[in-house]
Amino acid sequence: MSNAEHPADADHASDALPSAGRRSRSDDGVIGVVGLGSMGAPMTRRLLAAGRRVAVTARRTQPELVGLGAEWADTPRALGLRAGAVLAMLPDLPQLEQVLDGPDGLFAGMLERDGESLLMIGSTSSAPQVRALAERLAVASDGRVHVVDCPVSGGEDGATAGTLSIMLGGAEADAAAAAALLAPCGTPVHLGPLGAGEVAKACNQLIVSATILALGEAAVLAERSGLDLEALFGLLGGGYAGSNLLASRMDKLVTGDDSPSGVARYMVKDLRFAAEAAAATGTEPVLLPTLRTAFDELVERGLGDRDIAVTRRFVAERSR
Repeated sequence: MSNAEHPADADHASDALPSAGRRSRSDDGVIGVVGLGSMGAPMTRRLLAAGRRVAVTARRTQPELVGLGAEWADTPRALGLRAGAVLAMLPDLPQLEQVLDGPDGLFAGMLERDGESLLMIGSTSSAPQVRALAERLAVASDGRVHVVDCPVSGGEDGATAGTLSIMLGGAEADAAAAAALLAPCGTPVHLGPLGAGEVAKACNQLIVSATILALGEAAVLAERSGLDLEALFGLLGGGYAGSNLLASRMDKLVTGDDSPSGVARYMVKDLRFAAEAAAATGTEPVLLPTLRTAFDELVERGLGDRDIAVTRRFVAERSR
């Protein structure tokens, strides 16, 4: 853990946290959000629009969110002290550890609180590593810091619209508290003990990666066969090949625009976590090894910072 700063907000968290106890009397109802990127920022806006108290912190000031009513915390420590529940929307656990650690870190602020704290981990991460982090925080805080994992699916569009699928893992009371807090952002569902959300997200990413790679291949095959891509995908969208992913990426697949939204290189780590889950359960996957090889190659070709719709370009370039 290190003391890098990231964004955070505040919500009406304390009354909804049965297993995490009562929060600091002066800060009841505040939720913090750390990691105000393409997902964290729109989720923060949804919380604010729902009337939540939100506090934010970041390397740079956040005038837009503050203008919408978010409270500013100068450091992660100040955020941890102010907020009874903190949502971390960071890429993975190493980035979260950086925010947690140090004298100005989030964990230091949580330890200063009168009551207990709830940390909601929204990153797509390793389930065993999430459990290990939760155990370390519980021991270091004498059980006052509770953890749930809550990765999401639905992309930036879903975050903006408040229609995310939110996959919760953790103790029953903590998951119920997190579900109440995150409801303005989408549909939270408790799937099992800590780490269950991460396993669910690994399953989600297995399906997403297979679908977007198939769509990219289909686009190249159809285009080279002289088909109208817009007409084709419009037609396929009404049949069994239809999906939310096709609907959200159809324009990009048709035009070849792979400007970033959902960054493709993150799929490499996501599929690694899926492989970890497969190994832990004695599952011999069929698609997963092929998908991992494909996305590893995609990143090696320098396409990893593009949108996942870059699979069209990837297939076209490797098969000229």
